[in-house]
Amino acid sequence: MSLKGKTLFISGGSRGIGKAIALRAARDGANIVIAAKTAEPNPKLPGTIYSTAEEIKQAGGNALPLQVDIREDDSVRDAVEKAVAHFGGIDILVNNASAINLTGTLETPMRRFDLMFGVNVRGTFSCSQACLPHLLKAHNPHILNLSPPLNLDPKWFAPHTAYTMSKYGMSLCVLGMSEEFKTRGVAVNALWPRTVIATAALAMIPGVNTDNCRTEAIMADAAHLILCTPSRERTGQFLIDEEVLRAAGVVEFDHYAVKPGAPLLPDLFL
Repeated sequence: MSLKGKTLFISGGSRGIGKAIALRAARDGANIVIAAKTAEPNPKLPGTIYSTAEEIKQAGGNALPLQVDIREDDSVRDAVEKAVAHFGGIDILVNNASAINLTGTLETPMRRFDLMFGVNVRGTFSCSQACLPHLLKAHNPHILNLSPPLNLDPKWFAPHTAYTMSKYGMSLCVLGMSEEFKTRGVAVNALWPRTVIATAALAMIPGVNTDNCRTEAIMADAAHLILCTPSRERTGQFLIDEEVLRAAGVVEFDHYAVKPGAPLLPDLFL
């Protein structure tokens, strides 16, 4: 159960859940490609590709920070080429980068619609397409999308149709690619949290009390378990962090809470 020596390409990995997954893999001695936009410090959102790379190295891993806009095909392809040249290949792709806008149809500017679809759907497809030729050469290759289980109940769409469509687009990539590459040994799965996760981006959404959330660590530990699984044994699944950990024998979850004992907010799509 180790990712030692594996190379992970993580989109949007300079902060939040992507960074947590990177640091968990780094503790094994993994190679991490941080493919994200933030190269200069942002006063509202902590973390850059360079500061995260330093933390990865301190945790025991190797890091390659690359400034990437996953909406731009050339940017993605160039990053993948640099990753392969630097580390010799790619074993795992984590499609973590995401844009969120929780607004109704009349309140969603088309520029925000385009951003969500450009990052969430197109970016996921583009990164997958660019990494797959290298994943097909890897031993135990995985693609992990941070997207929700598919459910066509209208209640998940009505409050924020555009955002739901974009996140479900990521999930549809799991549905299609897992079947497409099943016989070639590439696992394609989705992971989603049972409860709201206290990320820096979440803190920017009005009305959310992070005391009622869990930390990114629960997603990182669940992702680690998935990515260590033989790729031919689990693919095409929509996995929930808590369920993955329970199946592995974890029974205590209080240490994942921002404020142990406080009631937890169920996640948006659950």
